[in-house]
Amino acid sequence: MLKTTKLATALLTSSLLLGCGGSDSDNLADNGYCSAIDANERLYSYMQDWYFWEENLPSTFDPGAYPNIPATIDALRDVQDRFSFSMTTAQYEDYQASVFFGYGFSHEVNAQEDGLVIRYVYEEGTPAQSGLRRGDTIIEIDGTAMSQIISEVKAGTKSFADYFGPNVSGYSINIKFEKPTGRVESATITKGSITANTVLAKEVKQLEVDNINKNVGYLVFNSFDNVSEQELNDAFDLFKIDSIDELVLDLRYNGGGLIRVANQLSTQIAGDKVDGETFVQYRYNSKQSDSNQTLLFSLGEGIEKMNLDRVVVLTSEGSCSASELVINSLKPHIEVVTIGNKTCGKPVGMSPTQICDDVIFAINFDSVNSEGEGEYFDGLPVDCRVDEVVTGDWGVESDPLLAEGLNYLQTGACSSGAQNLSDVFGAKTSKASKTIDWTKGPVKAQKLL
Repeated sequence: MLKTTKLATALLTSSLLLGCGGSDSDNLADNGYCSAIDANERLYSYMQDWYFWEENLPSTFDPGAYPNIPATIDALRDVQDRFSFSMTTAQYEDYQASVFFGYGFSHEVNAQEDGLVIRYVYEEGTPAQSGLRRGDTIIEIDGTAMSQIISEVKAGTKSFADYFGPNVSGYSINIKFEKPTGRVESATITKGSITANTVLAKEVKQLEVDNINKNVGYLVFNSFDNVSEQELNDAFDLFKIDSIDELVLDLRYNGGGLIRVANQLSTQIAGDKVDGETFVQYRYNSKQSDSNQTLLFSLGEGIEKMNLDRVVVLTSEGSCSASELVINSLKPHIEVVTIGNKTCGKPVGMSPTQICDDVIFAINFDSVNSEGEGEYFDGLPVDCRVDEVVTGDWGVESDPLLAEGLNYLQTGACSSGAQNLSDVFGAKTSKASKTIDWTKGPVKAQKLL
């Protein structure tokens, strides 16, 4: 049986609030190969000590009943838990390096079901290098119209993988895509390993408010990863140079990641207004209550901060975990205005631990802000409800979420077309307690290629 003490001494920088996560790989021991039964026994022992809902684990456990750790996690996971998972050591190392394998874009089927609308592209991928951008629509793959492909996928006779090809480095397809202007372009795109950029866009917009010209920073942030630290620094260097007065933070697709990066981003936004104040409080299960701790807002030397009084955050059900942590942690200290749709609802986190050749992400703790507010398992509601429609590249003011954010900065209120949901859902957070009534289903995964 595995005696696990790692989490008692783990650094906060290795903790995660995420939908699919990462940490500092040098904090993990290499346990090497072991049998499925041995691995399952170690997992059960670990969860008895460190699982947040350990009191709900079965009192008896047959390690031979499950073929591997992923199956065992599925069997042991509490009814309230839709987040605990595992990945192989190799997958974890790729995540640590922000390595994505594929073409490097995210898509959704359009309303007419005759094209794939691009939601975002990674800069290193061949699609981005061939001119594919957010708002473009793929209309053909290797001479076959997307209308036919989508029809076959819906009918179950084919899958998208039949057309996009196997996960083999160097595999290429030819695509035709239509720009929002109506211009059609062609490109050959190739699968491979990509270092995924987490800042998808950054710019400064000019906005007139009460006859005063203001500089508004716009930051599209997609994941809280190791590479994010420098990418955020670069973005805030730009905002400092242009002396922004306001910030629109776009987290609509951000599923979470490293807590230390969430701390960095939050502190860069509010600066001196929060420096040294409580960022988050962690609460572990009753066996590990000595591990309960408080993390303060803090920045390293030479990192730009904005000292803003307010931030407008664009959200969706894809905004999860560390994205929610930024919102909840800033709320007691500055004005936080949320626009879009309510978030996914993940006020819990995990510190990864290695068991044999698997890295385990079992929920270890929940989190509350400086006022003891947390347990937003139903998601954080928004101040102005607006549905997303992809209308073009990042920053186009026809984007409904961005347009609503800029309108709020100009008027101080939701537009007539946006519903204020604060009265519908009540307070954004609740005072923390250990009683949780949570039966929501799994978060809908994004499509990534």
